Amino acid sequence: MTKNPILDELHAAREKLLTDAGGDIDQLVAGIREREARSGHKVVSVPVGGSQITKATGTADHAVSDGKSLSNN
Repeated sequence: MTKNPILDELHAAREKLLTDAGGDIDQLVAGIREREARSGHKVVSVPVGGSQITKATGTADHAVSDGKSLSNN
């Protein structure tokens, strides 16, 4: 346990999800992707390294990275 209750809650949620997946990280990821697909929300991937989202206007469609729009519009 940390001294940060938010991190403690986050870590506990992660542990529960992993336990629910039988301790198998591949099952955990598969379950997350399944829930994403069922959600009906658009799921986007943000490039790792160098890029950082600096502005969001409520949806990932309008995210801006390094001053360039990531929108598909």
